[in-house]
Amino acid sequence: MSEEFSPRAQRLRDAGHKLTHARLTVLSVLEESGGHVTSAEVLEQVNERDSTIGRASVFRTLDLLTALSIIRPTFIHTSLTPTYVLLPDGHHHHIICTNCNRVIEFEECGLGAMAAELEQRLHVKLSGHLLEFYGLCDRCC
Repeated sequence: MSEEFSPRAQRLRDAGHKLTHARLTVLSVLEESGGHVTSAEVLEQVNERDSTIGRASVFRTLDLLTALSIIRPTFIHTSLTPTYVLLPDGHHHHIICTNCNRVIEFEECGLGAMAAELEQRLHVKLSGHLLEFYGLCDRCC
């Protein structure tokens, strides 16, 4: 009987990478957190699940997941520590309030045509994008 893996874990496997316990634990933490989590929070939650998984394994996994466009680091709270966001279907979108740091997610971005044009014109194959707008939310304006 074969194991069931999340679509993101399957993408990792399809890209030729082993589904190690450490990688699956980090990915599980990201998926269960809703995909908005700092590296410190990932480290803490991974340690709670399995204290034998080291910092280096966690950071290598975050780097690998970033390279595969499964997650993307972003600086939501204008800090030096990135917040990692999951890229469902290869993209993710935010509006971030510059006063209270409220994060408003939205689905539609209208970038499909631009992505297709960029792929054709620049001879690349895009795997995802992260779109962030900054401004004041309705509570702060």
